[in-house]
Amino acid sequence: MSGNVVIEFEEGWEIVKKGLTKLENLLEWTPELPFTGEDYMMIYTTIYSMCTQKPPHHYSQKIYDKYKEVIEEYLAMKVFPSLASTYGDFLLRDFVIRWRNHKVMVRWFSCLFSYLNRYFISRRSLPNLNEVGFGCFQTLVYQPMKDNIREAVIVLIDRERDGEQTDNTLIKHVVDIFIEIGGESMAFYVNDFEVYLLQDTGVYYARKASSWVLDNSRPIEDICEGYLSKAEECWKREKERILPYVHSSSDQKLLEKIHQEIYVPYKNQLLEQELTQFLSLLRNNMVDEISRIYKNRKVTCLLEPVAKIFKEHAAAEGTSLLKQAEDARGQATAATVGQLHQVLVTNLIELHDRYMVYVTYCFSGHFLFQKALDDAFRTFLDRGLSNTSTGELLVNFCDNIFKRGGIGKLSDEATEETIGKIVELVAYISDQGLFIEFYWRRLAQRLLSQQSSMDDHERFMLSKLKHRFGASFTSKLEGMVVDLELSKEMATEFKDHISNHPSADLRMDLSVSVLTTGYWPSIRSTNLNLPEEMEKPLRIFEDFFRSRRQHRRLSWMFSFGICILTGRFDTKAIELVLSTYQAAVLLLFNDADRLSYSEILAQQQLPEVDLVRVLQSLSCGKYKILNKDPSSSPRGRR
Repeated sequence: MSGNVVIEFEEGWEIVKKGLTKLENLLEWTPELPFTGEDYMMIYTTIYSMCTQKPPHHYSQKIYDKYKEVIEEYLAMKVFPSLASTYGDFLLRDFVIRWRNHKVMVRWFSCLFSYLNRYFISRRSLPNLNEVGFGCFQTLVYQPMKDNIREAVIVLIDRERDGEQTDNTLIKHVVDIFIEIGGESMAFYVNDFEVYLLQDTGVYYARKASSWVLDNSRPIEDICEGYLSKAEECWKREKERILPYVHSSSDQKLLEKIHQEIYVPYKNQLLEQELTQFLSLLRNNMVDEISRIYKNRKVTCLLEPVAKIFKEHAAAEGTSLLKQAEDARGQATAATVGQLHQVLVTNLIELHDRYMVYVTYCFSGHFLFQKALDDAFRTFLDRGLSNTSTGELLVNFCDNIFKRGGIGKLSDEATEETIGKIVELVAYISDQGLFIEFYWRRLAQRLLSQQSSMDDHERFMLSKLKHRFGASFTSKLEGMVVDLELSKEMATEFKDHISNHPSADLRMDLSVSVLTTGYWPSIRSTNLNLPEEMEKPLRIFEDFFRSRRQHRRLSWMFSFGICILTGRFDTKAIELVLSTYQAAVLLLFNDADRLSYSEILAQQQLPEVDLVRVLQSLSCGKYKILNKDPSSSPRGRR
């Protein structure tokens, strides 16, 4: 067939039709010789030549029409009659095979007629060959057969719901055809399958729910647990065995339909029994029983009221603990109030641990119960005690953990676990700024007075607070710790400096903490005229500090200083641990046996209120270092 020979339409189409018939026979499993490459080239070349001949022998339109006609004839004469004569599973299997074969046929035909797609169809803005081929299947096979196919596949799905052995792969393939048949549109799937599946699902589960009730002669409140177990088993099975067959857009619709038919009609009866049973179990702390019932329960309409009861019960227990502590504090002495507060915080930690077991073990961390727990603890922790906020109680508890001689020996692991639980309680307080303010001041006192016995645990506490509340929450606290670490380095440098300068004889051990003003609580600075033996070491340190930190100014905070003096008494020498103020006053008595109040005031230049406090601490109480004369006068001679 050279370019000079004109192919008449009837002659050319006879060649094409012969090849197409061979393909159809192969799809129909009719004995036929293989379709070879020569067959392919003969058909393709014939179509190409008939479409590129000059008018009046240009047959593109007629070949385009014949393409549709041959597909329609095959579907009408072979495919539809085959499907129309079968039912049930056989219909579905045949339908899947016919659809698969049709896709193969359209792919082959589109390749053979591809010249039409490239030139004729694009220029005329006609439907392409794939659209024509699948459109024929929609019109001649799918539309007349869709009701039978849908009913057959829904029967299979219901049998699957009943636990019968079914061909799961067949269900999946048929449902996929409802999705594929519309191309990019989901209209066929939604209108021809999903709508009816939802209707059938509603009828199916309404019948199931009714049978669960009617099969029992007992009232529904007595069969509540059995009903819910069956309902949730159906819910679980639907998600595991039915949802994989349908399009993901149908998942929520199906589950909602089940919810409407199983739970809504019996909600009030179920709920009444549910709440009564749950409250009884909760009051008796029956963790395992609650876990058995609720661990995998996902029915939100029933879980929400249960979570409300959970919240109210937790809040009531917490409020009761605070009331008991309040009543006990009214009868406690000043010395035992602190111990009472420690017991209260310990009880709050234990209460939170107990309810966290419910949330994590019984309810698998369900968000409804986590929120209920959060709301409950916020309710009563924000109240605190009448004169003491919860934040202050927690800070005092931490203070006792970290101080030397605090609440007892705890292992490192137990201490860190307790710290973590304290931080969890802090998270429930609405005014967390008040907590950090208290904690900031107590930490400063522990660090400056060297009362903290657990540096690693102090850092662990800061890391937990930082992780939970952010870096800005702990910036000042971390700054204080860094200051003291730098002070230790400076102390080493100062010691080396003294060793290298024999003339700088301190005649005493001196340890200085250099603090950054912005990190530490405001400290009232008072004037103090130090004795020479205390003044000289400070001047040496100031010279050393300026040589290394020229642009920083030192200001001494004597109120936080600690001095260790040796007092030589008649019987023996005694080591005294004193504040800087107390040491400065006692050193005056190295040069005098008796001093009047006015003389001490003139030499020390302390504010009177501070001096009175210092003199009382030295002359009153269990250990009287100074004698006061007369004993009743705060300003008598010593």
